[in-house]
Amino acid sequence: MTDKLTRFWPLIASAAFAVLLAVNAAQSAATRNDARTVLPPDTISAQQVYTNAPDGVDPIVTGPVSTAFKQRQAAANCETAVWPNIPMVCYPN
Repeated sequence: MTDKLTRFWPLIASAAFAVLLAVNAAQSAATRNDARTVLPPDTISAQQVYTNAPDGVDPIVTGPVSTAFKQRQAAANCETAVWPNIPMVCYPN
């Protein structure tokens, strides 16, 4: 009986290693944090436009805006943007 069991140890070890790799890959994919997008160098930032506001300008719009503007803000991650790295897309025209 022992001889039959020892034949399967490499197979069992390989299967356990494959399961371990699959679990690790699934965990990595589930907990991945996307890096914040960096503004391209030719993009004008809010800090360049509002030079007279050293403490920053809040991009929160209190009036009515279009749905397209809200979608652009969501795509640019305006809610999590921190001064001075706020793209001009966050501000209404």
